[in-house]
Amino acid sequence: MTDASTPRREFLANIGGGFSGIALAHLLGQDLCGDDAARSTGTELNGTRLSGTDLNGGIHHPAKVKRIVQLFMNGGASPMDTFDPKPRLAELHGQQFDPGDGQKVESVTGSPGFKVLKSPFEFRQHGESGRWVSSVFPKTAGVVDELAFLTSMVSKSNVHGLASYMQNTGFTLPGFPCMGAWVSYALGRISDDLPAFVVMPDAKGLPYNNQGNFTAGFLAAQHQGTLVKASAANPIAHLLPPNNAGYITDQSETAGRALLEMLNRNHAIRHSGDSRLQARIESYELAARMQLSAPGVFDLSGESDTMQTEYGLNDKVTEDFGRRCLLARRMLERGVRFVQVWSGPSGAANNWDNHSNIDKELPYIARQVDQPIAALVRDLKSRGMFEDSLVIWTTEFGRMPFSQGSGGRDHNQGTFVTWLAGAGVKRGVTHGRSDEWGWKAVDPIWCYDLHATILHLLGIDHTKLTYRHNGIDRRLTDVHGHLIQDILD
Repeated sequence: MTDASTPRREFLANIGGGFSGIALAHLLGQDLCGDDAARSTGTELNGTRLSGTDLNGGIHHPAKVKRIVQLFMNGGASPMDTFDPKPRLAELHGQQFDPGDGQKVESVTGSPGFKVLKSPFEFRQHGESGRWVSSVFPKTAGVVDELAFLTSMVSKSNVHGLASYMQNTGFTLPGFPCMGAWVSYALGRISDDLPAFVVMPDAKGLPYNNQGNFTAGFLAAQHQGTLVKASAANPIAHLLPPNNAGYITDQSETAGRALLEMLNRNHAIRHSGDSRLQARIESYELAARMQLSAPGVFDLSGESDTMQTEYGLNDKVTEDFGRRCLLARRMLERGVRFVQVWSGPSGAANNWDNHSNIDKELPYIARQVDQPIAALVRDLKSRGMFEDSLVIWTTEFGRMPFSQGSGGRDHNQGTFVTWLAGAGVKRGVTHGRSDEWGWKAVDPIWCYDLHATILHLLGIDHTKLTYRHNGIDRRLTDVHGHLIQDILD
């Protein structure tokens, strides 16, 4: 029997029950770490004090974007086989790769001979913008006029884990908050009933770094990504009691809440100046509200057959990614601020890490995402959600212009492609340039620049979004970052 003298932390840990996963990780996050620093309700603009309403949800300047869905292609999507064609590779196919000027050519995991490999895929121009797109993305090609391409992204590492950390957190080492966590910290929740930041991994498994890519790092735990397994019977683990937990009844939960209320009152009397208790209570209240709101998000019965077909839910190949893209739209509609959707698990197969035979490996993974991505872009636009929503497509690095194995490509930090679409972004434009082989960026664009630009669209000055940690004012963009003005509308 637990009495009022039982330490609260021990009691809460013991009765976690149905809340043990999501509540203790995300929803119990308003715990022992305060985050008042990010709750700016207004700012000075041209000498005038503006409220949060005047700033359209931003904290430093008026925001154009309110909600984001990020599509992350795990493994390193090949730029010269998708969105950045290199005719020079066809001219030099089979010859030894030599960039000239005595530049040293290195391979990450082994590419004997460094023989130039042309793309096995046909490229065609699409839309009014005339954007070149590979045949592996026939559906995405139909929406290119909505997209702004960054064709010279670079990374500091050719290693999956480090590069993935960098694209998500701005650092190559673990322990730093990801972009979704920073956005949650800066802007908070839109909805009282759903978390600010949701992550939907591939049904085949978690990406490199596992949940490290969605971490809140040194920020309060409430800002880490809430993990949703869209294809599972219970997409949010432990939100509801298991079916075999017959001992959990309405009566037992009522009794538990009454006991918890008594402990809370006693704690508040003993620690009247401590605000952490109220933060924890609010977290439990959110968990309780989610028990009512979350199931409705995952119920697709209200979506028309036509809409489900558009997203590819009637095709085994596209069903998983399509379901998650459709759920992402539903989450944005209901107030989730940042949704991250992953394609591909970690490992050497079933993702974008095309080492062996890109002729077969790339079409396999691209086919899973192509139709759902195009459907998401069209759906958001048709609903008017592009007025305040942003879609981001990216990966951790690119591939080499020479062959590995019979026809694969090795890792390449030197250049890769990202695209954005939606609010505040110019349509049908391209920024950045890679060299004639797709080996290195001529105009490098770093994750710091991408992150700074995304924060800017959210009404956040990336140089002012800081958190004091171990004596350092940490930023998502570290000490770097420039706005990519050419793509801003």
